[in-house]
Amino acid sequence: MESCNIELPVFDKEGKDTGRKVLLDKNIFGIVPNDHVIYLDVKNILANGRQGTHKAKTRSEVSHSTKKLGRQKGGGGARHGDRNANIFVGGGRTFGPVPRDYSFKLNKKVKQLACKSSLAYKAIEGKITVVEDFSFDTLKTKNYVSFLSHFNMNDCKSILVLNDFDKNIILSSRNLQKASVKVASLLNTYDVLNSDCLLISEKGLQGLVERFN
Repeated sequence: MESCNIELPVFDKEGKDTGRKVLLDKNIFGIVPNDHVIYLDVKNILANGRQGTHKAKTRSEVSHSTKKLGRQKGGGGARHGDRNANIFVGGGRTFGPVPRDYSFKLNKKVKQLACKSSLAYKAIEGKITVVEDFSFDTLKTKNYVSFLSHFNMNDCKSILVLNDFDKNIILSSRNLQKASVKVASLLNTYDVLNSDCLLISEKGLQGLVERFN
């Protein structure tokens, strides 16, 4: 399977076709997706995001009386020293979880290929929409809700990819559970795969090209 050129129309923030078209970089959106590196990168992202603060008390940490429960012999059962053993209700846990670091390293080229593969999948599925650069005059959630409604994306998980941090756009989308805004340099594989629709600004598209090429 060879890489192919994908041409998409450019829309304004009101969802109207501007009459212009943009050619997606075939070295990013036209590659053959690599499922294995996608798996590795998603695993890396989720593992690195784990706090690892889980903890269970062991036999030496639970608080019970250390008085011997019964005599050593003749009781008809097993010998027990105190109630801290794991077989008793309220006793310590055997081999319980302890704080640990789940993070691991992944090569930069592997992470880049994984992100490009996820973008290629979105291109194949036709889930990418290119919008011309815009901003909001005021910081209001209804501005972003109105923006998404023009593309019929209010009910799906969407990501808007920008090239630079735009305070009004990012904060306007913050209260929407299914919507998020990412900067091209920080977009990762999990973000792309976890979204149903991908909106990319023209400068955001340039930012992705500069990042990967």
